[in-house]
Amino acid sequence: MINKERNPIEIVATNVLKALKTLQKPVVAAFLVGLLLMCDPFSALAASGGRVGGSSFSSRSSMSSSRSYSVPRTGSGSGFSYSAPYYGPSPFGGVYVGSAVGGSSLFLIIMGFAVFVLASGFLSDRSEGGVLTATEKTSVLKLQVGLLGMGRSLQTDLNRIAETADTSSSDGLHYVLTETMLALLRHPDYCISAYSSVDVKKSPEQGEKRFNQLSIEERGKFDEETFVNVNNIKKKSTSSQRSTGFSNEYIVITVLVAAEGVHKLPSINNSRDLKEALQKLGSIPSSRTLAVEVLWTPQNENDTLSEQELLEDYPLLRPL
Repeated sequence: MINKERNPIEIVATNVLKALKTLQKPVVAAFLVGLLLMCDPFSALAASGGRVGGSSFSSRSSMSSSRSYSVPRTGSGSGFSYSAPYYGPSPFGGVYVGSAVGGSSLFLIIMGFAVFVLASGFLSDRSEGGVLTATEKTSVLKLQVGLLGMGRSLQTDLNRIAETADTSSSDGLHYVLTETMLALLRHPDYCISAYSSVDVKKSPEQGEKRFNQLSIEERGKFDEETFVNVNNIKKKSTSSQRSTGFSNEYIVITVLVAAEGVHKLPSINNSRDLKEALQKLGSIPSSRTLAVEVLWTPQNENDTLSEQELLEDYPLLRPL
């Protein structure tokens, strides 16, 4: 049997190949990690979110129910009574309408008023500005504003509002709304996009349902609510802070309002439309306000919202 000696070059090449095979997996892993770091190490995380507001739907409902009453039945004691007229044949043909013992005029007045109410309700249902139904309707308004990340002072303003507001009272909710509108009006140069919508519902119950739907939809875009003050229930967290080191970031503020009656907001195509919408929201009386909620992201001043997140999570925003 002949022994063949291996070429020294061949031996070196074999050892190099073995070394490369040994290092292959760590090299690939390091390469992938490098790619992730070059892209955005935080791109898979959603920005932190803040939320302040509350609602008075339940209190308004109890107040309205306490105002309703039924006509008490009267017996033989004191008070007034009435009886319905009787119908009988008339000696001259047709039907004779007679009255029972007293109170017929009161009955006719009540019947006439009932007919008037029914007729007015029918007519107002056919008209958007009907007096009776317009007061029963509930408007759910939404205003969303995209801002440049340079407007960090707005985050400070919103944190201050959320910290100091009494969100368990109607006056406190009105304070949240007006202060937020003023903060946005004072920084028009930071606003780059906006969107508005109005849903008019036939009852406060339907308005409350729609308001809650919009709130859940917006809250679902946060990875974590790091600052909450809703109905005077407060929560703070700092676990979602992050920073990419880039300055070209964005902030999104969403304002939800439910109010009695029919309210309108302009479609927003430019800065003038946004200013008008902010002024209209801020001028809604506290006596008409049923619910207010302000949501903003990112909440932490060191947090970021990338352009990709802005486009994916807030596609309805229109450039101003």
